[in-house]
Amino acid sequence: MPTGPIIKEGFPLIGVMLFITIIAACFGHYSIAIITFILALFFVNFFRNPKRNIPTDPDAILSPADGKVMEIEDVYEDLYLHRECKKVTIFLSVFDVHANRAPIEGKITYRHYTMGSFLPAFKEDVGFENERHTICIENDKTEVLVTQIAGLLARRIVSWTDLDSVLERGQLYGMIKFGSCTEIYMDKNVEICIEKGQHITGGDTIIGRLRHE
Repeated sequence: MPTGPIIKEGFPLIGVMLFITIIAACFGHYSIAIITFILALFFVNFFRNPKRNIPTDPDAILSPADGKVMEIEDVYEDLYLHRECKKVTIFLSVFDVHANRAPIEGKITYRHYTMGSFLPAFKEDVGFENERHTICIENDKTEVLVTQIAGLLARRIVSWTDLDSVLERGQLYGMIKFGSCTEIYMDKNVEICIEKGQHITGGDTIIGRLRHE
């Protein structure tokens, strides 16, 4: 599980760019050195792992990802939950943190990886056509389904957990490389606390609260 300020998957890319920068500078190819140095900085920014203040409200459902809220809708989830749900779709640009966090504490009771296309992550229906990884996290209060969806540039979904893993609220569990989309399905009676178009942060922003009826 990542713990440092930079996610380890970024080290090879950062290292290669810095190596090329040094070699190019040594041979006087300064324009190449500048470009590769900028790319190294981009990868440092992309693979950053900032600390988050995890809310302690036991009824709070946290955002699983950084990004812009594209859709908030009522849908029927037919992959695993098989019921009416609240669905929030989050688009991650290449400038957002791409590490995903557990929206609730609980056990991973379902995990499914699907190969697919690589359409732009903001396109409609990418959740059905693109490569994606879905997990269900369950506790004694509720269960949520979270799907990581690969985009036009994202070609690999990374997971640091497995079936039956127990996650803490806000814990890192995976990431999508270079532009992507994350979907979360919650119980229909969840009170939504965000708006369409809002920029939210994973493990920090409360996107919903459980209602006690």
